[in-house]
Formats: sequence, C-alpha cells, structure tokens
Amino acid sequence: MVEIVTCPSGLSGRVRGLQVREERVLANRALAESGGQLDELLRSCWSETVDAALYAFGDNPVDWGAVLQGDRFFALLMIRTRTYGPDYGFGASCRNCRARIEWDVDLTKLPVRPLSAEGRAAFLAGNRFETTLPDAGKRVWFKLLTGDDERKLPALQRAAPDRLLSAVLAYRVLDVEGVDPKDKRAFLEDLTLRDADFLVDEFDRVDCGVDTTIEVECPECREVQDVDLPFDSAFFLPGKERTARRKARSASSPT
Repeated sequence: MVEIVTCPSGLSGRVRGLQVREERVLANRALAESGGQLDELLRSCWSETVDAALYAFGDNPVDWGAVLQGDRFFALLMIRTRTYGPDYGFGASCRNCRARIEWDVDLTKLPVRPLSAEGRAAFLAGNRFETTLPDAGKRVWFKLLTGDDERKLPALQRAAPDRLLSAVLAYRVLDVEGVDPKDKRAFLEDLTLRDADFLVDEFDRVDCGVDTTIEVECPECREVQDVDLPFDSAFFLPGKERTARRKARSASSPT
C-alpha cells in the first residue's frame, strides 16, 4: 500500500512498505556500518514527493542526506508501519529487579513534534540557532542534525566512548562567543553540567521529530520506568509479530 505521509517539517510524500528486494539492504553489513542502510531504505520506499516543504529538491529525488533527522526517523516509522502494521513489540530489562519486560507500542500514537516557525526560518537562513548559556553567559550557535550528520555521529562516539556528551555537543555547536574554533572542544568540556543540560534542552526545544521515550511497567516489581524505543536493523524485521502468528497457529491446530 502506498500512502501519503507528512513529516514534522511539512515534507510529504508517498511511502510504501518494505518488499523482498529490501532484504539485501537489511542484510548488508557494509551499509549498516557506514550508516547508508537507512538512506537506501528511504530511497527505495519513498516513491513520490508531494510537497518538499523547506527543502530545495525541485523535481529531483529527495536528497536524504540533507533531510532533517526528525523527518528521516518519522518516514522510517511510517515505512515500518506500512510493512507490518502499527503495533511494535520489544523487550527491555527492569532497572530495579532486572526482570524481562515485554512491551507493545502503537507506532502511530507516538507524539510528533512539528518543526516550529522559528525552526523553519533558522534552518532556511543557514541552519544556525542561537542561545545564551546561563552560567557561562556566552552566546552559542548550534545546528539541527541532518542525514549527513546522522551518519557521522556513530564514528565520533566510537572515537570517544568515555566522552559521549562532549562529542555530541562539539558536533552540534557551531560557534561560541569569544572562543576560538580550535578551543571550542575544550570550552565545552569545561561547561558546568547545568549549562550542558541547558544546551541539550535547547537542542530538544528546536528539534522536530518523534518522541521515542516510552513509559513501561515491570510485570514483577511494578516499577514504572522510561525506555527509548529500540532502533536498529531488527526494527525492520517482523520479530514478535511473526512469533505471535506462529503461536496462534499452533494453538489452533488439532493435537
């Protein structure tokens, strides 16, 4: 089924579900490691652009590297939904008692944050957003992440596994008032945690996308906790849905 979907920025188009031919994309380790797997899925399943919104694609195919991260993720959710339906099951471990939690979520019910008018204007003006750090008192300019950025972040995080926050901050922050570009990383590592938390909140405030934090309850200790929706290549496989169908068939078969 091919249906029109509208992404958080207003980008809209027709998407279809995964076909057998996409199995080669999901199984391609090189594509997965390079970050190109999601681009290939988007290119294959986005069949037509209805409204390019803030993107200057014209009559050309969508350049998914230039598309905002929030739009990309929303489109991928819709591809998964068109393939298997809205229900998605996943597992997590209870942080309190370590019990296994099995949880189901309706992907179409996840909260979506549209790109604001402020965000649209700033993105079109060069993708520069300004804020002022409360403790340091300095102005900071940062950017929204696109598909090209999305592909680079895992390598940056692998290069500094013990400094993930500073790696993300250094990548998203473009300039700091009165700080030489070569000293930006050192400045960000010396930030108070209050300033760092403020900056992450500013990222979230202007970002568009899907809220993937899900509240789950442990069946053993009844502890309620937030978990992030798992998102890897397994997200595009049938998983629990196939298992449930097999169990249902086995239960209904005569012994």
